[in-house]
Amino acid sequence: MSSSGQHTRFAPDRGLTSRMVGTMFVIGLLYVGFTGLLIALLRGAWPLIVLISGGLFVAQFWFSDKITERAMGAHRVTEEQYPQLHGTIDRLCALADMPKPRVAVADNDMPNAFATGRNPQNAVVCVTTGLLRRLEPEELEGVLAHELSHVAHRDVAVMTIAGFLGVLAGAMTRVAVYGGFMGGNRNSNDQNAAIAALIIPLVSIAVYAISFLLTRLLSRYRELAADRAAAQLTGRPSALASALTKVTGQIAAIPTEDLRRAQPYNAFYFAPALSAKETASQLLSTHPTLEKRLAQLAEISEQLGR
Repeated sequence: MSSSGQHTRFAPDRGLTSRMVGTMFVIGLLYVGFTGLLIALLRGAWPLIVLISGGLFVAQFWFSDKITERAMGAHRVTEEQYPQLHGTIDRLCALADMPKPRVAVADNDMPNAFATGRNPQNAVVCVTTGLLRRLEPEELEGVLAHELSHVAHRDVAVMTIAGFLGVLAGAMTRVAVYGGFMGGNRNSNDQNAAIAALIIPLVSIAVYAISFLLTRLLSRYRELAADRAAAQLTGRPSALASALTKVTGQIAAIPTEDLRRAQPYNAFYFAPALSAKETASQLLSTHPTLEKRLAQLAEISEQLGR
């Protein structure tokens, strides 16, 4: 992994880099250990376990942008269709000295944005039509700078991988349990099958829980890091603060059913798809509180004013 932001003018963030490396190291260790446990307990099924774990991981990493876009209803747009959006991204990419990502729009009234992709060369930045309708040009610039900083710092790819490993552990457990590998040779292997049936689900739950907590901690920090980088690049932290306040308030007014459909992808969004009540009670949220984000931007504004 390259140093955070070393190829762009986005402010480097050593804290983010160290957290990404630490998260990937721990989750990678968990994943390798879990795969090894499956192979040890289910010796006859090891080729399938290796094939599933390796194949799904490569597919998720390689096609993460397309998977996320499809799941969120995004579609690529041209400069002719959305000239202001493309123009803002062009200016920010020139300012940050980074390659321009592909640009997409999701037909969704929830005001939000996200970035995805395994590296800056394959990145996609997407905004919803609800966001475009509600934000002023300076506010939109702040949101797009925030999303571009995720791409520049490569934390999008890290979040994609880290989040997927916990889910994959659960998928592999289901294959082992329901695929008949735990009891396929009952005459000679009853005891091993019973042990595997007990141990594997418990370990899978532990792997998922640990990866869930680690990705939540990383997610909250990376949102603060993206706010900082965006405010410093544009020199307008107040515009980003205004966008944050507006987006968070508007999201709280979106129908609960629509918010629930969007919640599985909260870790990728500019602001979480939560109602006001859920935001207040979300101890394990993917995002820091609005108050914390605004306080950081006020501090940056004060520093820039000196």
